[in-house]
Amino acid sequence: MSDTVLYAVRSGVASIILNRPQVLNALDAGMMVRLREACEQAARDTAARVILLRGAGPAFLAGGDVTMFHANLPQLPKMVAGLAGELHRAVLALRGAPKPVVASVHGAIAGAGVSLVVAADLVIAAEDARFALAYSRIGTSPDGGATWFLPRLVGYQKALELMLLSEPVDAMTMQALGVVNRLVPVAALEQETQRVVERLACGPTQAYAETKRLANQAFGNSLAAHLDEEAQAFARCAATRDFAEGVTALVEKRAPLFKGQ
Repeated sequence: MSDTVLYAVRSGVASIILNRPQVLNALDAGMMVRLREACEQAARDTAARVILLRGAGPAFLAGGDVTMFHANLPQLPKMVAGLAGELHRAVLALRGAPKPVVASVHGAIAGAGVSLVVAADLVIAAEDARFALAYSRIGTSPDGGATWFLPRLVGYQKALELMLLSEPVDAMTMQALGVVNRLVPVAALEQETQRVVERLACGPTQAYAETKRLANQAFGNSLAAHLDEEAQAFARCAATRDFAEGVTALVEKRAPLFKGQ
């Protein structure tokens, strides 16, 4: 895998690191492919119990590489269709992964960077994080699922404000809107991120997968259908070793030792 996107699994955590710090991790064509490959690998990797998205250097991800767009203006419509396809496969892999996805973000988060953030399950942001959809600034509409996720997260009108005006938004505001889960000082981002992903990597992986699946289906189900889905999911979890361990640990008044089984 190209060094513009780094992938490694340690102690149950699959880390995907965006690694073009000299351009604030802006996505070019090759990096887009590598990102999609990493997300799909992490989703199916049985050694990974949680996925962590991070950016190297001073920013998380400053969107697409505009210099690449400018250098390819005549063939841009066809090129962009292919690039969007890669990004969308990455988003689908993250959202469909049977494990939690954590985005740990700092600095500039623009365009596709915002799309990746809102596709994550949990978002930890440093106080220096600045978010901007930015698509309208270059005369295009958003991709990467932003127009699907944002109205569900922040409401229709606020989502349109963010997308149409493309004004920078600070991390505290994004937390108030419900996009950011944890807001920490810049110096504490690494520590808080490790604390969260280590906890998830030691948790009941199957229960997390079922919970995530149910939450993703919630807006498309009737209450009756969703209650049935919940009952079936609970039964599947009850058949796992982690459920037996959780119940036993509670009765024995000790901390459970989940193994993701």
